[in-house]
Amino acid sequence: MLGGVVIGPELLDVAGPDDVVLLSDLGMGFLFLLAGYELEPSVLREREGRRAGGAWLTSLLLGALVAFLLLEHDTVHALAAGAIALTTTALGIVLPILRDAGRLGTRLGRTVLVNGAVGELAPIVAMALLLGTRQTGAAAVLLVLFGAVAIGLSALPARVHAPAGLRLLEASEHGTGQSTLRLTVLLLVSLLATAAAMGFDAVLGAFVGGMVLRRWAPGDVRRLEEKLDVVAWGIFIPVFFVSSGMGLDVDSIVAAPALPVLLLVLMLLVRGGPVLFFFRRDLPARERVQTALYSATALPVLVALTELAVDDGAMSSRTGTALVGAGVLSVIILPMVASRLGRDRDDAALAADRRTDGPQDGVVETV
Repeated sequence: MLGGVVIGPELLDVAGPDDVVLLSDLGMGFLFLLAGYELEPSVLREREGRRAGGAWLTSLLLGALVAFLLLEHDTVHALAAGAIALTTTALGIVLPILRDAGRLGTRLGRTVLVNGAVGELAPIVAMALLLGTRQTGAAAVLLVLFGAVAIGLSALPARVHAPAGLRLLEASEHGTGQSTLRLTVLLLVSLLATAAAMGFDAVLGAFVGGMVLRRWAPGDVRRLEEKLDVVAWGIFIPVFFVSSGMGLDVDSIVAAPALPVLLLVLMLLVRGGPVLFFFRRDLPARERVQTALYSATALPVLVALTELAVDDGAMSSRTGTALVGAGVLSVIILPMVASRLGRDRDDAALAADRRTDGPQDGVVETV
């Protein structure tokens, strides 16, 4: 994103967002596809999912109060945009951090996954209902239709029995055929187009596409996941962030540098505070703080939301840029602090183990 600022119209003026709009859209699609793929929908019905839902609804109410008191709210859409902007979670960014640290399968990773999924999916649905071009009732009907399409796609593999076709896919999924990867891209683009045709933001189609892909991914699933990581993080997702950087209004940030910092603090209070409260009995204090920090990390949905709100006139360019700036700060600062807390805990546990075990029988322990 910072590289996009440098080469964008604000500084060197080498290129602009319009020059890479298609690649940027695909990058955003892959980002949310991978986030949706990590989510197991059944988790949302468990206790952690209900607590995460309660935390997000509380965040939305707090966000509405903050938007009413501190942000622009000339219209109901402006109030909704400000409230939703303070409740998002960058699940697509947080998950790779947890995966690289080996924590995705732990209690902390599971809790962050559930909170991140709710913090990404719920704002997307709220955007579709409250910030689209249609009335809320019509948007709700279309959202139900879109959900029905997604459920139908998810159930399709269980109803279609085509051993010959499956063998053909498996035979050509590696090498030049890359059948499963091509089908994945086809699914992504189709759901992006379907969401756009229904008047929803494309992130909804991408996130749902990831949930569908989890249900019917054929063939060598592990190799497919590796290929998706290479294609998404190696090519398309970086273009999305570069394009977002090229579109930043740097002059607004320079004119009011304290505003993004203030909004970051508000995001941490509005999004992280309810997480601390709702999971007070499920996690120890340190992991609860880590979960709150990860949950308050926001950028991709925030970028999509502010672009939509600014285009619709529900948010000024100054406020939208400040929110994106706060999101950039959250991505830089909050996961680093949360990871540092985790390393401190691991270092303390390792030191305790060494003190407990110690070298025995004259054996010298070398660290």
